[in-house]
Amino acid sequence: MGNYRHKTTGEVKSQGEWRALNKNVSFPKVWTQATLDALQLDPVFETPKPTVGQYQTSVLSGVEQDAKGNWVQAWSVQDMFADDEDSTKAEKEAAYQARLDSAAAKSIRDQRNRLLAETDYLALTDNTLDDITKEYRQALRDITSHPNFPYLTEADWPVKQ
Repeated sequence: MGNYRHKTTGEVKSQGEWRALNKNVSFPKVWTQATLDALQLDPVFETPKPTVGQYQTSVLSGVEQDAKGNWVQAWSVQDMFADDEDSTKAEKEAAYQARLDSAAAKSIRDQRNRLLAETDYLALTDNTLDDITKEYRQALRDITSHPNFPYLTEADWPVKQ
């Protein structure tokens, strides 16, 4: 269910909230324009979140009228971090990025380990690995030294032959 804006007060509430405020009113299941007119409500249309930069977030900041006079969601872009008495914005951003990098590196190592495990049976002492499999396994072990590590694309991974 979407949100609706009261024409005179400007209050924005969901359909459920408007129903709760009017407990003694019987509402149709589907609200028509006649229902909205009787309640003095305008629908609020959803809009896409704006594109944000690194270390920014988009926040729903109310409603506004678009060029056609429709009420739509209003968004603002805010920085994720700010200076405070304990640390600077740059320090917080660096710590946040370090956590992201660590999580990405762990994910890559986990995937590498799974791929190595898939060929472990070939590396048993009674089997001789062919050169292609040796190269593949070595490339997997070397994946953490790849220039794009820990943010690898599919093309960065070695291909099992």
